[in-house]
Amino acid sequence: MFPAEPFDLKGYIEECKSAFGLPPRPHWITTYYGGHHFKEVLRRFGSNIIFSNGLRDPYSSGGVLENISDSILAVYTTKGAHCMDILPATNGDPDWVVLQRNIEIEIINGWILKYYQDLLENSS
Repeated sequence: MFPAEPFDLKGYIEECKSAFGLPPRPHWITTYYGGHHFKEVLRRFGSNIIFSNGLRDPYSSGGVLENISDSILAVYTTKGAHCMDILPATNGDPDWVVLQRNIEIEIINGWILKYYQDLLENSS
């Protein structure tokens, strides 16, 4: 189910050719949809984005784990997995997921507060 670690792209390509008669296209998604330089694009055109990761998620290594700008932030926990922080809260939630949610709420509240402060300053 999971590929060997470290990942062997050449071996994977040969395995696909042997099993399906076709090589995989490992760069298809970024070629088709873009994303080769997504951090540069976000730095120029993005704002108010939280990239939330749980480092127990095997896909987290492909995620954004460092802040890109002052308003494009990476928030992560070493204990979490995919989407745990965006599930509905329950009484049994571990402390680390409650903390993760609170950090995200604090960031979003700051953005909303700044929006209204800017609105007041520019409406006078």
